[in-house]
Amino acid sequence: MTPEDELHALLEADDLLKTDELLDTVARGRARDSSDPAVRLLGALLDDVSEEVDQRRSSVSMTPST
Repeated sequence: MTPEDELHALLEADDLLKTDELLDTVARGRARDSSDPAVRLLGALLDDVSEEVDQRRSSVSMTPST
């Protein structure tokens, strides 16, 4: 492997780590104030999905019907 190939592989690995960190941050709800529009969009979509799941859970009866 040439030095250029090694550098390219390291940069790709660094990009993957940054992507993983970004997705973890969005999933935890901590990226709402990001200056990146894509991150804000992901956060908003996550909020929408979370609200739908919460609403679905609250509408399900926990008492078995007879």
